[in-house]
Amino acid sequence: MALVHSLLIADGRDFVSRAVPRLDLTFEGLAGDRHAGPTRPADARTPWHPRGTPIANTRQVSIVSVEECARIAGLLGLSDLDPSLPGANLVLEGLDELTQRPAGTRLQFPSAATIFITEPNAPCRQPGRKIAAAFRDPALEFAFPKLAVGLRGVVGLVEREGAVAVGDAVRVVKAAAPGAIAQTVTTGKAAAE
Repeated sequence: MALVHSLLIADGRDFVSRAVPRLDLTFEGLAGDRHAGPTRPADARTPWHPRGTPIANTRQVSIVSVEECARIAGLLGLSDLDPSLPGANLVLEGLDELTQRPAGTRLQFPSAATIFITEPNAPCRQPGRKIAAAFRDPALEFAFPKLAVGLRGVVGLVEREGAVAVGDAVRVVKAAAPGAIAQTVTTGKAAAE
């Protein structure tokens, strides 16, 4: 069973996040988080739009797993990787291959709050820089984007508002194939969509 291991918010000057016991998910994202809002400026991830153009914010919440953070740490030769350094908001435990979950997968919490996964979160040098500084190893800035491919987690948007707390169980609703009904991973029963 997947559980909420920890919750974080990036409410400071940069994307590095800090631990909180609870998050209130709204249609704007996470109140006070630097990634909150219905829109965001286009950037290197959306080269089909001129940089800075307002676009829909499909990156309101950054989600990682304990297991994938441990794998990244091992690949980097570190004892651990603090999820706050790459700016995670939600750290899950017990969800195999989180980064491989397809767009359209939903994560639902006891409050009924629901996050709609929009895409994998590609690793880049910006979090690599924070990791390098934390471990006083400049080589980690360039190693992180190379070694964390396929392990960096996912991003999503808030589909249904509600609170999420540390220790909450996570219900995973698989992305539906075209023309099919979504299936709940944890029970195998059709989810009400």
